Amino acid sequence: MRSLRLKLMGAFALVMLISVVANSLLISQAASGQFSRYVTESGRAWAQRMAPMLADHYARAGGWQGAEALLHNPWSSMMGVGMGGMMLMPHWRGGMMGWGRDQERGPGWSMSDMMNGDMWAWMGLRLLLADEQGVVVADSAASLTGTKLKPADLAAGVPIWVDGRLVGTLLAVLASTDATTLASDFLKGVRRLTWLVSLTAGMVALALGLILFRHIVAPVRAVTMAAQRIAAGHLDQRVPVTSQDEIGQLASAFNYMADALARDQELRRNMIADIAHELRTPLSVIQANLEAMLDGVLSATPQEIASLRDEVALLARLVADLRLLSLAEAGQLKLERVQTDLGVLVSRVVERMQPQAEINGIELETDVAPTLSPVYVDADRISQVVGNLVSNALRYTPVGGKITVRVGPGIAADDQTAVAVSVTDTGTGLAPEDLPHVFDRFYRADKSRSRSSGGSGIGLAIVKQLVEAHGGRVWVESPVFNGADGARYGTRFTFVLPMA
Repeated sequence: MRSLRLKLMGAFALVMLISVVANSLLISQAASGQFSRYVTESGRAWAQRMAPMLADHYARAGGWQGAEALLHNPWSSMMGVGMGGMMLMPHWRGGMMGWGRDQERGPGWSMSDMMNGDMWAWMGLRLLLADEQGVVVADSAASLTGTKLKPADLAAGVPIWVDGRLVGTLLAVLASTDATTLASDFLKGVRRLTWLVSLTAGMVALALGLILFRHIVAPVRAVTMAAQRIAAGHLDQRVPVTSQDEIGQLASAFNYMADALARDQELRRNMIADIAHELRTPLSVIQANLEAMLDGVLSATPQEIASLRDEVALLARLVADLRLLSLAEAGQLKLERVQTDLGVLVSRVVERMQPQAEINGIELETDVAPTLSPVYVDADRISQVVGNLVSNALRYTPVGGKITVRVGPGIAADDQTAVAVSVTDTGTGLAPEDLPHVFDRFYRADKSRSRSSGGSGIGLAIVKQLVEAHGGRVWVESPVFNGADGARYGTRFTFVLPMA
């Protein structure tokens, strides 16, 4: 059974079958119990009516001789005793036993009908008459005569008293429903109707279930077909979202996954193109210079060799950065975390980059808050983060500008206390449309800048991956200053790291 709809239908049919059987059995059992209780109560009422007649018979006969015949045909005595000579007849009407004049009885069982057979059996009753010792002396079914009854059984009967002395007990019990009696016919009718109603309800439920399962399975089948098309390379495949339930959430999740796959494919394609471009430029320079040297056009002077060495170093750094970025994105970057004073670490990085700032004519200063708590980080990686941010600021800050590296308390993503490091420059700032992409790989806000002056384009992507690898976060704000002429300028990169 490979179809989900068939599996659901099979499971539903099994549940319905069990429910139909269980409900039918329980209803039949309950109906039998209630009917037995009704018949027993009716029988006890009959026994109470017959007790005076049997007591009179015992008093006249001096014992229970002939009581069995009286038990089988009590009407001759009852019609004249206690009925005021009104010739009332027992009859069965509407499922109830009652008394009435023979001409008033409706359709159903009449006395004359009952007299032709075992009247009590037709009524679903069985009468047992026991003497004062509890021994059955008369049985309407004629099978327990001579049997001694238990005191508990006798307690449920109607006692028969003669001159203040207990002479016997009359019990009315439910006759066997296996025989063809009115009671058994009634119970069989109830059982047959119960099964018929249950089976009809089950068939209707199965038909409704078939429609419902088709409605449920159709979107799942659409998702399956769309997944197969995506596996075949059609990443533009999407499924309609027609509801807000679990099926709708499944369709939304599938579309989100398809969007992510398409986006990743586009990023991967762009990354390969960017890497090829970044590698091709220094390789072209190296190849051209070497060919010029071989042709004797360019002399192999120490300056030219140093220039080639710089290009090779640039290639090596680019490859190292790409490997670092790949490891960080894959979550495989190993961090050597130690307790670190972030103020001291930042001051050392800034001090190391101070000569480059002086060459560029840029003021570079630090502002470290006192009594900062230490952080638990990989000092080399965080030094690389600060270095990348300061290097980026030096690249985009004009001569005479200022870069401030500030270290102070901050708030982490989980609202816990953290240490914040910000690098603020007085450059021209970033355009609003560039802000969401500054941490993307190979993204350059200023497209006119060359690789040598604008960097490889993966420095900020490395910053983001390294900060997040430490459980922190990084963001950018631009512009941050208002000039006297109303112009806005400056950019601030900030990252926070949780306390140790």
